[in-house]
Amino acid sequence: MGSQPQPLHVLIVSFAGQGHINPLLRLAKRIASKGLLVTFTSTQDIGRRIQTSIKQSPDQDVGEPIPVGLGHLRFQFFDDGWDDSDSRRYDILQYMPHLETVGRPALTDLIKNQAEMDRPVSCVINNPFMPWGLDVSDALKIPSAILWIQSCIVFSTYYHYHHSLCDFPTHDHPEREVTLPGLPSMSADDIPTFLLPTNPYTTLTDAILAQFKNLEKAEWVLMNTFEELEREAIQAVAKMAKVVTVGPLIDMVEEGEERARVRADLWKAAVECTEWLDAREARSVVYVSVGSIAVLGKEEMEEMARGLRGSGKPFLWVVRENNMGLLPEGFVEEAAEQGMVINWSPQDQVLAHPSTGCFLTHCGWNSTLETLAYGVPVIAFPQFGDQYPDAKFLVDVYKVGVRLWRGKSGLINRDDVEGCVREVLEGPKAEEIRENALKWKEIAGKAVASGGSSDKNLEAFIDGIQGFGGLGPTGGKGA
Repeated sequence: MGSQPQPLHVLIVSFAGQGHINPLLRLAKRIASKGLLVTFTSTQDIGRRIQTSIKQSPDQDVGEPIPVGLGHLRFQFFDDGWDDSDSRRYDILQYMPHLETVGRPALTDLIKNQAEMDRPVSCVINNPFMPWGLDVSDALKIPSAILWIQSCIVFSTYYHYHHSLCDFPTHDHPEREVTLPGLPSMSADDIPTFLLPTNPYTTLTDAILAQFKNLEKAEWVLMNTFEELEREAIQAVAKMAKVVTVGPLIDMVEEGEERARVRADLWKAAVECTEWLDAREARSVVYVSVGSIAVLGKEEMEEMARGLRGSGKPFLWVVRENNMGLLPEGFVEEAAEQGMVINWSPQDQVLAHPSTGCFLTHCGWNSTLETLAYGVPVIAFPQFGDQYPDAKFLVDVYKVGVRLWRGKSGLINRDDVEGCVREVLEGPKAEEIRENALKWKEIAGKAVASGGSSDKNLEAFIDGIQGFGGLGPTGGKGA
C-alpha cells in the first residue's frame, strides 16, 4: 500500500461455525471493497480450513492482504489450545467458556500487535456468540459493532424474552401466543424452539441469551437483513438498539467479482453437481439440504427418499458423508438416473442455476436469505431454533413456498414430501409462488446494489467509524 495514508482497519471476530463464518466473511469482503483494510479472525482450526478453501498454497502467509475491490482482506487466527480432533469442541457447554478463557487474551494481543505494526484497529465487529469480544474492545476504547446473523424478527423475540418485556409460552400455558411490536401474532409453533418450555437444550438457550448481556457496549448492531424485508420489525427494534441493516450478506455468483472467490467452506463441496444440473431442464430440480447441524433419523431419511423418488422430479440431495448410512440400502444407485446425492454443495451456485426449481430447506437464516436473493421457491422444513419463525415468514408472509409438516408421529411421510414437491413445481399456486420469489430476488438485489438501502447503510456505518477519529498506539481512541 506504499506511502498512501493508512486506511481504516476493521477487525472481524467470528465464532467457529459455518453458519457464523459465512455472513461475517461476506461482510468482511463488502467492507474491504469500500477501500478499507479488514482483518478476519477466528480459531486456528477454522483458519486451516479457510486457507484450503481459498486455495492458498501451504507455504503462503495466510495473513497476506488479499485485494478485494478498493481495499484488502487479511486473515489472522488464534490457537484455542485444543487439537482439531478434540471432541470437546463440539460440546457447547465445554467449548463456550473455554473459548472465552483463551480468546480474551488472544484478541487483546492481536489488537495491540496491529497497533505496533502501524495498522491500528479502527473498529471491532464481533460475533454475538462471543459477547466477551465487546468487553475487549471496550477495555481498549475501540468502537465496536456486532453482526446479528439471524433475522431482525428473531432478534426482537430473544430481546423481549431476555428482558421479560412480554409473555411467552410456559409449562402452564404452552399454547400462549406471542405478540411483539412490528410483528404479527406468533403461535408457539412460530417462535424459536429454544424459548419453549419443552426445550431440552437449555445450555444453548443460555448461550444465545448471553448475547444480550453487554449489548449496550456495541456502538452499532449490524443485521444480516434488509429494510424492505423486515421493515416493521426493524423500526420497532431501532427503538432498542442502533440497528444498521447490511444484508443480504451473500455472494452473488453472477457478479464475477474477486470477492466471490474468497470462500470459507468447512466441507469440500461436490462441484461436479453443477455439471449434473447443466443437463436438467429449467426450473425442474428439487434441491434438498437441511443444513450442517440437523440430522434426520433413519425412518425420516427413508420417507424423504421415497417421497423424492415418487415425485418423479430430478433432485439434488445434500447428505453429509457420516449420514450416508441412513439412506435406504441401494438408494443412491437405484435413483441415479433421477437424482444425485452429494456430501456438500456450493449452495450459492446451485441456487443460482437455472435448472433449480425449488429448495427443500431447513430454513436457517443464511439459506433463507440465499433462496430469496436467488428467487428460488421453497419447501420449508424447519428443524429447531430460529428456523421455525423463518419458515413461517417464508410461507405466510413472503409467500414463496409451502410448509412440509411432521405428522402426529413427529415424522414426515413420503406422500407429504411428494405432495409438497408437486405443489411448488406444478400445482395451482406454483406460478404465483414463482412470481413472488422473483419479486424478492429483485428487491434483495437492489438493496445491496450501489445506492440501495443496505449499501447506503454500510457506507454510513463506515462514515461512523471515521467519525471516531484517530487511534492511539495501543489501539485505544486517541485524545
